[in-house]
Amino acid sequence: MKICVVGAGSMGGMMGVKLHNIGEDVTLIARGPHLEAIKANNGLKLIMNDGTVEFAAGIKATNDISSVGEQDLVILGVKSHQIAPIVDEVNSLLGDNSTLLTIQNGILWWYFQLHGGEFNNRALQTIDPDGLISRTIDPKHIIGSISYPAAEISEPGVIKHIEGIRMPIGEIDGVEKKRTRDLCDLLNRAGFKSVILESIRAETWLKVLGNLSFNPVSALTHSTLVDICQFAPSRDLIDKMMTECREVALRLGVGIRLSNERRISGAERVGKHKTSMLQDVEMGKALELEALIGAVIEIAAMTGTKVHHIESVYALVQLLNHMIQQDGLYVQARPLEQ
Repeated sequence: MKICVVGAGSMGGMMGVKLHNIGEDVTLIARGPHLEAIKANNGLKLIMNDGTVEFAAGIKATNDISSVGEQDLVILGVKSHQIAPIVDEVNSLLGDNSTLLTIQNGILWWYFQLHGGEFNNRALQTIDPDGLISRTIDPKHIIGSISYPAAEISEPGVIKHIEGIRMPIGEIDGVEKKRTRDLCDLLNRAGFKSVILESIRAETWLKVLGNLSFNPVSALTHSTLVDICQFAPSRDLIDKMMTECREVALRLGVGIRLSNERRISGAERVGKHKTSMLQDVEMGKALELEALIGAVIEIAAMTGTKVHHIESVYALVQLLNHMIQQDGLYVQARPLEQ
């Protein structure tokens, strides 16, 4: 199978290594020092959380999406705010029978496509303000997924797996197909734990519950998951934000299957892990705000739901993102000199 991973960062890189190492024809789209390291080392290294080292020797890597050609499977691994600038190039990878697997966190542009009901085909302005992505990518190609594994780029050319291998998938029209079963089988053979969900949107809200709370609080306070969960005031704030998020989902008819307490306790068990948003703050990258938080606030407005705690945290992390981009800086916590 010809597979292109557009965005071979932490999660995309991990998937690329595992798929390459079961014999699939994988091309990675990467850039900068990470791409240079992959080429210099003739491969990409993955260090699993049990210490096992996997190396994708000879894996193809480029920064030129348009040179890759039509693919059987495209794994979209870039952050949600990075999709629009490359959407035409991504679309060039899709033939009539191609599948596009989205692995981004948060609410994505396709959420109301093939949805039915009051908001059917509603374009979310926070995610796709001019409808460019929705117009360019035919939703028939899309399979959604929930990417539960946590990983990071420990150095250029090296992915470090932190925890988790679950990756449930689902068709956005809710109808299981042969391609859904084939993709689920592929992911399981590659070492992930995948199942097919009847409603990928319901599982999206479960992941959003954590993303919209843990990520910005972590970014603002330079705290890891266990720190946030074990400090009573931040744990209480997280709980309040989750309760508001849960109400937004309910207004769309979606019940989130785990309680706030179970979601928080699960994050606590991950330990001293920096969220992806905190990692971006420390590297001076633009923050993934709209899919994780802004879209939830937009849907709250659509459904008449009050989300004051979420809005307050959103305003603060928006300012942090503004300063990072305006001043071209990164922010890192450093130990005091003794």
